[in-house]
Amino acid sequence: MFGGVVNSMENPKLILEQNIRELNDQIPEMNENIATVKANVVMLRKEVNRYEKTISEITSKIKSAINADRDDLAEGYALQLEKMRENLEHSREQLQFAEQAYEKAQKVKKAFMREKDKKIKEAREALRASERAEWQAKVADTLESFEMGGMDQTHNEMMNRLNEETAKNEARMEIALDSVDTETMEIEANAEKLRAQELVSQFKSEMGKDIQSSEKKISIDSDSKETDSEKTVGKKDRTKSKS
Repeated sequence: MFGGVVNSMENPKLILEQNIRELNDQIPEMNENIATVKANVVMLRKEVNRYEKTISEITSKIKSAINADRDDLAEGYALQLEKMRENLEHSREQLQFAEQAYEKAQKVKKAFMREKDKKIKEAREALRASERAEWQAKVADTLESFEMGGMDQTHNEMMNRLNEETAKNEARMEIALDSVDTETMEIEANAEKLRAQELVSQFKSEMGKDIQSSEKKISIDSDSKETDSEKTVGKKDRTKSKS
């Protein structure tokens, strides 16, 4: 079991498929990080705008206090203005760094996407090539098994056996025919045929005699009938003359 786990861990196909999944899984995390950097930029821009607005308001107050001869109020606003300017400068620096970080994150994402697409394409091509190689290996194994004494050897052996049996049977037939007196057999067959022909001729002759005798009998019968009818007519004529 442990060996099977190790083999599966070292299987290049499984590792490439896992790499593809991990590369795709990194995209949502990267987008989240970039969104965080973008949110920091937006927040710092709002902060800079707020400080600029506050500074503008404090500057107006200082001017109003000076016009009102209220230097004490102007001095207090001046201290606030100085603090706001420091905060504004600090926020601007942070905003600059945040914008640079955002631009860099965008470039990193583009580079990552290009590299990701390239690696996934290479991995998929390698996987397809591996599948083709596995199929070719199976075909090669099949062909090698035929050539290395599998079906090919069995086929040739069976063909040789059948050819030998056929040759033996043909030789036996020739020997058997040579040992038989075929000439006598032919004479006997012809004699039987002549005997059959003589029997048929005899039947025909007998049938012809029967036909001739029946025809003669029919002729005699018809003649006797005609004589009897003539005698009957003569008697009738004599009877009429007497009367």
